[in-house]
Order: sequence, then C-alpha cells, then structure tokens
Amino acid sequence: LLCGLYEPEETCSRERCVAHPLSRHMAIENIFTEYAADMNVLLTMYKCEDDWKDEKKAGRHLYGSVLKVKSIKKNPYPEKAEKIKACLESLSQKEKENVQDIDTMSGLFGEIMAELFAYQKDAWEPLRKMGFYMGKFIYLLDAYEDVEEDKKKQNYNPLAIYSKKADFEEFAGHLLTMMIAEASRAFEQLPILKNAEILRNILYSGVWCRYEMIREKRRQKAGEKADE
Repeated sequence: LLCGLYEPEETCSRERCVAHPLSRHMAIENIFTEYAADMNVLLTMYKCEDDWKDEKKAGRHLYGSVLKVKSIKKNPYPEKAEKIKACLESLSQKEKENVQDIDTMSGLFGEIMAELFAYQKDAWEPLRKMGFYMGKFIYLLDAYEDVEEDKKKQNYNPLAIYSKKADFEEFAGHLLTMMIAEASRAFEQLPILKNAEILRNILYSGVWCRYEMIREKRRQKAGEKADE
C-alpha cells in the first residue's frame, strides 16, 4: 500500500531466507519494508506482554523481553509506539470492564491500524481512514471467529450478547461489510497505480476468505449440534 502511494527507491538483490535457506531468491527492500518490519516487532512485543499478563505464558514473556530490548535499541517511531501502547492499554482496560459497545471497542483497534497506515503526517489522510476501518474489521472478525469459544471459557467478547440472536450471522456479515466498504472508499481516494489491482483484490475478495472459512466452520458445528 505505502509503496504504491509513495513509490520509493528500491534495492533489489538475491538473498537466502529462513523459509528457503538453500536457494537465493529476489528480495526488494525500501524504506517501507523497514517500516513494516519495525511495526511488526512493535505489535508482536505488545502481544507477548498481553499474553503474559492474561495467561502467564512464560515463553511469550521471554520472547517479548527479547523484542523489547531490540525495540528500545532501535525505535525510530517513538510517537507511534506511544500511541499504539496507549490504545492497547485502553482496549485491555475496557475489556476488563466488560464494555459492550462494539463501536468503541473496535474503534480502539481501528486507531492502532490508523497509526500504522499513516506513515507520516502529510496530505494522504485517506490512509488513516482506511487503516481505521481495516482495524475495526480485523477486530470484529477476530471476535466473530472466537465468540463461541469465548462464551465457553467466559472470556470477554463484544459479540457475545449478539450471538444469541436468531439473525446473528446476518448481523455479523452486515457489520463486517460496512467496515470494508468504508476502508475501500478511503482507498479509492488515493492516487495509487503500482500494485493497485493486488490491493483491490485484497480489499474486495481476499479479506473475505477467512470470513467464509470461519462461517463454514460455524455452519458445520451448528449442523453437528442439530444432529445430536
């Protein structure tokens, strides 16, 4: 997305990687591959910290500590780190308070994605809007996938109270469609040519693959319960 919008200078080389250690393959690097890597480290570190707080997973705590050391040594985006941390803490607190407002809860994760999408402060405000609604979609899709399991374990899930209704599947699908519609509308405002068709394929088709997979699993489970 960022490469398509800003079209930065790129460095091409042939490298080995963890997935394919025996053969070299094309590698393209630019400022945005570095940025994406930094953001991945940041989010993974916070996720590990959250897993440690909630479930006391020792392995996640150790991994998070390693990432934290690396992040402190190399943190070219301190403002983004603070914003993401604040949103995650607020999200965690509201989950503990059992806040049921799905707009508020998904909006907090939307703010995180908005911060990631907006690489810098410039004229491309649609990037932030696109990230915001993509974040809401991701949060709600995750809740949709886990709702039955969360109810069994009595874990927080903002869709739990809605899942008891007869039209829940229709409600969830409509909710997710609205989020992607807004993200797509923001995307179409951006003057992107490079990778545009790939990005459209992701927005209009790819994001729904997981939804359809989850929905099919729910159908199968519902059928099994009916047979019982």
